[in-house]
Amino acid sequence: MARRPPVSQGQQPNKVFWSDPTKKRDRGVHPFFPQFPMMEQGAELEHYGVHLLMGEVNEETCAYAMDWILRENFAATRKQHLTLMLCSPGGNLSTCFGLIDVIQGSQIPVHTVGIGQIASCGLLLFISGAKGHRTLTPNTSILSHQYSWGSYGKEHELVAQVKEFNLTGRRMLEHYKFCTGLSEANIRKYLLPPEDIYLSAEEAKRLRICDRVQDVRFGKAQQQQQAKR
Repeated sequence: MARRPPVSQGQQPNKVFWSDPTKKRDRGVHPFFPQFPMMEQGAELEHYGVHLLMGEVNEETCAYAMDWILRENFAATRKQHLTLMLCSPGGNLSTCFGLIDVIQGSQIPVHTVGIGQIASCGLLLFISGAKGHRTLTPNTSILSHQYSWGSYGKEHELVAQVKEFNLTGRRMLEHYKFCTGLSEANIRKYLLPPEDIYLSAEEAKRLRICDRVQDVRFGKAQQQQQAKR
């Protein structure tokens, strides 16, 4: 969660498209979005209310996600909910909190799905999703830790920055408390101790980081959906 210099301007984020790997077999139920038909090859994810943030949390990736959420909120016809899929090693903490404010201020509930890795800022974004709709896959790697920060300057400048250090630490604690319902003591013990904390998806569920762990193997997902009927 180190603060990093701004990314170079002018770079356009890559749009993500869905290719249908099930074209030659029974499409069945999608593991993440059972309410939608399987997407046609080449269809943009955002048409279905889905955005994939993959990679570092920085000005570019967050600006694209913020723009998507805001556009959907101002659309003439609103979707019932949005789904933000996350696979991120972390990144810039200030930019991360900007996106968190947009997620939590959205009048359309934002569901979150963690895949691959949700670490550091990636985890902060994931737990910001609508409660009851934060999903992890069993193979997701989860990392929680304190922020890191490097500063330089004259003595009085460094002393002045101590206030922001303290404010940043408090922001993180309050965010964990709001999103998990855990006490400050338990957060400091289990999620923000001095050392890095790696969690399995089931451990994350016990700590109220996620609401469910979804086995996304296609046949397994179908069985789970049928069992609920």
